[in-house]
Amino acid sequence: MQRFNSFAEFYPYYLAEHQHPLCRALHYIGSSLVIAVLILALSSQQWRMLWLLPLIGYGFAWLGHLVFEHNKPATFQYPFYSLAADWVMLKDFLTGQLKHKLPVKPV
Repeated sequence: MQRFNSFAEFYPYYLAEHQHPLCRALHYIGSSLVIAVLILALSSQQWRMLWLLPLIGYGFAWLGHLVFEHNKPATFQYPFYSLAADWVMLKDFLTGQLKHKLPVKPV
């Protein structure tokens, strides 16, 4: 089992686990919907909507892994790094910082 001493070490691994564009797109959709539902819940004070956040965020991401990547989501091994990496990957995508050629998975 691979161990990471920092988020900087983990993030390239995370990107390698998300090479399929549709898997990444599902992550972006889920994260964007999380933001939208959070804003809606806070602005309307409909606190029951907050239970949807993990369902939406993880649901879209895990679907991408099941259908397109055919790998186990990093969430199960690295829950905190994985959650942070989701948001960094979305930020990198939106700001154009995400490299078009992602790292190749180590054998």
